[in-house]
Amino acid sequence: MDRLAALLEHFHLRARVFNTGPLCEKSRYERDGEVGHVHLLKTGSLYLQVDGEADRPIDSPCLIFFLQPTGHSLVPGPRGAETVCGDFSFGSARNPLSRALCRPLLIPFAELKSLSRTLDLLFDEALNERCGRQAALDRLCELLIIELLRYLMEMDEIDSGLLAGLADPRLARALNAIHEHPAEPWTLQRLAAEAGMSRARFAKAFRDTVGQTPGDYLTQWRIGLAQSLLRDGKPTGWVANAVGYSGAPALAKVFRQSLGCSPTQWLKS
Repeated sequence: MDRLAALLEHFHLRARVFNTGPLCEKSRYERDGEVGHVHLLKTGSLYLQVDGEADRPIDSPCLIFFLQPTGHSLVPGPRGAETVCGDFSFGSARNPLSRALCRPLLIPFAELKSLSRTLDLLFDEALNERCGRQAALDRLCELLIIELLRYLMEMDEIDSGLLAGLADPRLARALNAIHEHPAEPWTLQRLAAEAGMSRARFAKAFRDTVGQTPGDYLTQWRIGLAQSLLRDGKPTGWVANAVGYSGAPALAKVFRQSLGCSPTQWLKS
């Protein structure tokens, strides 16, 4: 079972490496509605400043990962800092992956053995001026993010949220069913059956792990997917049927309840 396939199919990962080499001065990254960040400290040291939190010194090779858009700054330490920095998005602020991890992750390279080949390729590309360098860096950054999501699920590093749900074999079956077949008339009983659990146990486990009820998650998934399809130019009526609603009026009602506007108004904004 590929727990990421439907997520990455419907919400297209796009990464952009924008800094390679020495971090010469304090760099500020504002919170953006759709953009996460990944920073790689290759050598040297730096201070991570996250809005509303105490400074964190980092003095060994480390990956810094903001899956959720977060205001933060990097400040070079006394020894300077050699870094590769990138940002990324999944095409919609309401995609579930962007909300899957609220806190930043700091992971020493020594703990990322499964990502070492990609890190080596990324650093090698960053240090050499070759044809197609920017495109190669961006694609390697996307690969790194996918491998990092795998790592977080396989190592059971996350306590709550979507990634924690996908790390649970039973809940992952229900989540995959929602992701792969959003137009199905899902009920709590049917989702519990997908997970192989009683309805009451499933509802509690889902809420405790993912952080919301199965019904709320299903609605958010459908709205996020509808936004992605609308952005791709699909007609509203077709989109409504594709994500599990009877037609354009039903989709518009859900949009107004959740977003305060119709699909057409959302697109214009």
